[in-house]
Amino acid sequence: MAVFGQVIDDKYEILKLIGEGGMSKVYLAMDKRLNKSWAVKEIEKKAKDRNNEIVVQSAIAEANMIKQLDNPAIVRIVDIIDNGNVIYIIEDFVEGETLEALLEADGAQPEELVVEWGKQLCEAFDYLHTRTPPIIYRDMKPANVMLTPEGKLRVIDFGIAREYKEHNLKDTTSLGTRGYAPPEQFGGKTDARSDIYSLGVTLFQLVTGRDPCLASTELKPVRQIDPKLSEGIETIIQKCVQHDPANRYQSCVELLYDLEHIGEIGAGYRKQQKKKLKTFLTFAIATVLCLIVGITGTVMRGRTNRLDYEQNLQWARNASSSQERIGFYATAIDISPGSMEAYLGMIDAMKEDACYTVQEEETLKNKINTNMTLLKAQPDYARLSYEVGKLYWYYYDYGRTPDADNQITRIKSAIQWFEDAVSYGTEEDSFRFLASNYADIGRFNRDITLNVAEASDKGTYAPYWDSISAQIEHMDEDESEMIKLEVYKLAVYSIETYARKFKSDGIEQYAMTQLLGTVEEAVKALETSSDTTEQIKTSVVSRFKAAEEAIANAFREQVSQ
Repeated sequence: MAVFGQVIDDKYEILKLIGEGGMSKVYLAMDKRLNKSWAVKEIEKKAKDRNNEIVVQSAIAEANMIKQLDNPAIVRIVDIIDNGNVIYIIEDFVEGETLEALLEADGAQPEELVVEWGKQLCEAFDYLHTRTPPIIYRDMKPANVMLTPEGKLRVIDFGIAREYKEHNLKDTTSLGTRGYAPPEQFGGKTDARSDIYSLGVTLFQLVTGRDPCLASTELKPVRQIDPKLSEGIETIIQKCVQHDPANRYQSCVELLYDLEHIGEIGAGYRKQQKKKLKTFLTFAIATVLCLIVGITGTVMRGRTNRLDYEQNLQWARNASSSQERIGFYATAIDISPGSMEAYLGMIDAMKEDACYTVQEEETLKNKINTNMTLLKAQPDYARLSYEVGKLYWYYYDYGRTPDADNQITRIKSAIQWFEDAVSYGTEEDSFRFLASNYADIGRFNRDITLNVAEASDKGTYAPYWDSISAQIEHMDEDESEMIKLEVYKLAVYSIETYARKFKSDGIEQYAMTQLLGTVEEAVKALETSSDTTEQIKTSVVSRFKAAEEAIANAFREQVSQ
């Protein structure tokens, strides 16, 4: 057991015990090098204890898997330390309290608040389930969800999460919490619908205050416990906790849709609709003409909306400035929020001056986020995500000054969009390979500083080199000069910065020299057409000598040794 003041791995100083479970303890620790607070999970190894062995193995798998995730609702794991008899997992320290603690203190929570929490959890699990391969959490319960002071939820403790393999008959040895885990989990076979079951049980506990672990059979409909609850929340929970996975929601997107339209669910809503229909039929004879006029008006209104949409697209194409174009495309999106042409047109307009401003970002994100559920159901959503990713990667203006480039900020901002392009795309999508490559490059640049600080960067440089090389090799000849120059700039910057690391990961000198020569030839032959691209070209050209010296120094050290 760790003690106050103990320093783990010469970095993490234990401050206090903040949590305790059956096989683990959690401490608050301070990173002495980074001056940052972390949570340290301690798992003791116990000889001849099969269940403990499974927990330790799961902890190691958890760390390796969670390191790849990037979502604000999911706690990050940054390090795993094996001290022989004890495993330490270093992860984000999340301020706040668990939903379990909230239930113990205050009992059942207001339905409106629980519905909002349910939406946040749906979005978090949709992120997990749409990874490649999908990640199944398998331990959803109030004790594993933190509520921050800002009112946001964060999912913690991925000890039994696993990557989904479609043809596996069984996953691993059964783990989970009885009362929350679905029936199929104790047979070893789980998928995304298993998490939906556990999420339904969690919603049940939050709105009723009843511990599902004490239920002897199926969960009661929630309105038998609290008649004030809505029929909508009861219907949603009952559908989540069906024993047969085929009868549950088949995805978190489906569940999220019903949570967002909870007032339209159930017999009460249907009764209200029938009453309206009966009233309408009572006056049908007297209002036949009005009905015909109404139907005609509806048809005409639909045609008018389509014409208005097309008209705004035409006005956008003919507008004299990019800002006017953006405005017309925004209006077109409001008329037909599921049509991709207006979104793609807006993105093109925002690229015209080679500067994607913070104000433009607010406009685009508002339109996309408002209609995200609808957009994700469209076959072209992957294409839209890819184009948004490129917009951030090459044109985002945030943090850029006359004296400082913001390339790393742009790259980090684009990662999630490229990941969506991969997740929602198909093998037939020509851009899917490049989207995956962009995402790999982005994750490297996002994680490298922390990996270096944690001494876990070895082995990451060769894949990064492959991604950079592939980006140049597969670049379309028709790409804009801005995109070409940014790709070349990243390659030169990477060689200059990481030549020694590339060498240590097995990249040969001739490979670096050859790639740098290819880039130099391409840059010098490129004719620029704007002050912005000319400045980038000048900047790239000025770094060739430093990159050459970095290669020479890296391999000169090898010779001298």
